[in-house]
Amino acid sequence: MASVLPLGQILCGREISAGNIGARGLPLRVRVSFIGSSRRKSSKYDHYFASSNVDLESAEEKIQRLTATVERLKARIAELEGLVPSTRSRVEESMEQQPTPKQLLKSITMNVPVLKPEPSQKLGEIDRLPSIVWPSPSDEIPFWKRGRLRHEVAGLGSTKDVENDRNPLYIIHVTAEMVPLAKVGGLGDVVTGLSRACIDRGHKVEIMIPFYECIPGEQIKGFSPGESYSSYHKGNWISVQVYRGKIAGASVLLVQPKNQFFKGSSIYGGSYDELEAYLFFSRACLEWMQVTNNHPDIIHAHEWHTGAVSMLYWDMYHHLSLKKPRLVLTIHNMEHYGECRMEQLNMCGLEGSTYRTSDKAVDDRTIGHNPERLSLLKGGIVYSNAVTTVSPSYVNETLCSGWLSSTLMKHRSKYFGILNGIDTELWNPETDPYLPVGFSATDLMGKQACKQYLQRGLGLEPDELPTQRKTYQECKRSPLIVCITRLVAQKGIHLIRHAMYHVDQMDGQFVLLGTSRDPRVKGEFEHHATKVCLLCSEELAHLLYAAADIVLVPSMFEPCGLTQMIGMRYGAIPVVRKTGGLADTVFDVEHSKAIDANGFVFEGIDERSLNSALDRALQQFREKPHHWQALVSKVMLLDNSWNKSAREYVGVYNSVRV
Repeated sequence: MASVLPLGQILCGREISAGNIGARGLPLRVRVSFIGSSRRKSSKYDHYFASSNVDLESAEEKIQRLTATVERLKARIAELEGLVPSTRSRVEESMEQQPTPKQLLKSITMNVPVLKPEPSQKLGEIDRLPSIVWPSPSDEIPFWKRGRLRHEVAGLGSTKDVENDRNPLYIIHVTAEMVPLAKVGGLGDVVTGLSRACIDRGHKVEIMIPFYECIPGEQIKGFSPGESYSSYHKGNWISVQVYRGKIAGASVLLVQPKNQFFKGSSIYGGSYDELEAYLFFSRACLEWMQVTNNHPDIIHAHEWHTGAVSMLYWDMYHHLSLKKPRLVLTIHNMEHYGECRMEQLNMCGLEGSTYRTSDKAVDDRTIGHNPERLSLLKGGIVYSNAVTTVSPSYVNETLCSGWLSSTLMKHRSKYFGILNGIDTELWNPETDPYLPVGFSATDLMGKQACKQYLQRGLGLEPDELPTQRKTYQECKRSPLIVCITRLVAQKGIHLIRHAMYHVDQMDGQFVLLGTSRDPRVKGEFEHHATKVCLLCSEELAHLLYAAADIVLVPSMFEPCGLTQMIGMRYGAIPVVRKTGGLADTVFDVEHSKAIDANGFVFEGIDERSLNSALDRALQQFREKPHHWQALVSKVMLLDNSWNKSAREYVGVYNSVRV
């Protein structure tokens, strides 16, 4: 193939035939060849002109002949003005700007339609891409740390136009996490997403969260000190300062005790006792409601961290001034129970021995042992007015297995499975400021550019981008598989490790973004040839979703899972194990109704089962590019927003409100 010139060295074209414009206004066909030296450095324009030919005719002769041809073309267009107005307007608009021959050549190459264009390629799509500063692995600052690559087109405003609900509620979430202030898993995404969706429906929502030392308060909109008061702990009343701010339209109350609780460089893992800290936080939130005379309709607690809220409310604060609130508990992951000694529960003012019965909060696994233990999660289930978990399938799984299944079965009438949603404003490929260029289901050119951006930044072999001479289907492409997860046993570490090797053998590319608190797990992945990023980076996660062809979620169990839904929002096809919320959101393209099919599913926990799903996905990517692109567009249009889920939560709230 002939060498490719930078744009500044392109001199002229070889053949432009105006006679190809028919009387019925058929598009104009243009063929262009270039000349130049083969001894040069590669150019950022190479992928635009990768199919150009070499012509040894002198530059001066080329320019003269091109100029004459352009004049003939202009005359011909004038004759056909009434017949082909659309073609004339596009070409003549460029000509009227009196470009140089070099500029004219690029204008014609990019703007004139080609006869019978490929359906997957749109005219001028290369020109629509902004100027991209391509990253390199040798960059001093990692490419995902460059800051926001684009100005936000839309801030975190309304997720969707929805009508306000009748009888608006006052809801307070009590939680250990929320995006973007404090996030380790999906809990933080759910709290913020659900809160924003309820605000959109006309409800008043506040979020109470510990003021972790690692939270940069000065970056919170409207950050200011609020009320000061005291809350009980271990026989003493500890001073507490509340700070206020706004996150994504929701009012946030950051609770800061004047002791060692929540100190440290990360959300979890400080030198303090976490269970005692969250017991204190649970009571401090109720104490704030009482001393400030705030009486919400619903107190919505999350996970074991705040399981004691319902116990404290019904056995203490309901007998004081808080009469109105009703309690809802959401279980995000049944793996964490909040094991608690009786003397620890005593520290927050409750009598631990009162709850040492199977119908209250005793950990059934420790009955008859010395000592018996309590479970904050079980206490929350028993004492809450309603209990939810994050997918219908996970309800069925938790009712059938696990030591809490008998407790959940006793309270089956108040136990609901509501599928999580995703924040479709925060996760929006058209407006995402962390991407070099946006894209949509009807315009995937930006996704291809995002993939090449990531590939270059990580030192992977970049895909070719489509040009006027080479369509998407003809470009050299490597399937990019992405896995974004916490590296814990639940997430299927052995399958992730195997997938890295298998994709490498299949000539694909695999990128892992994950964190682990276990140094042994880190060691298993750090020295792998695949691109492994053992860190937590929201910016890099956005880029990975946008670049990915496939998102892998091989979890052993998954209460809901947000990765597969975010991946689909960004056009990444999910390959998942059939469990929990994954089974409720991903349906195999070969084994499901066509209207539902949106990914590749396997059921086993062995490597062969994973290989089967991965191989089918890779085969379709390589052998059926038209089908693959259609599937990408389809999954991007699925509605996985919080709108439907918020409506169901409001239904639960209304069923218990007074």
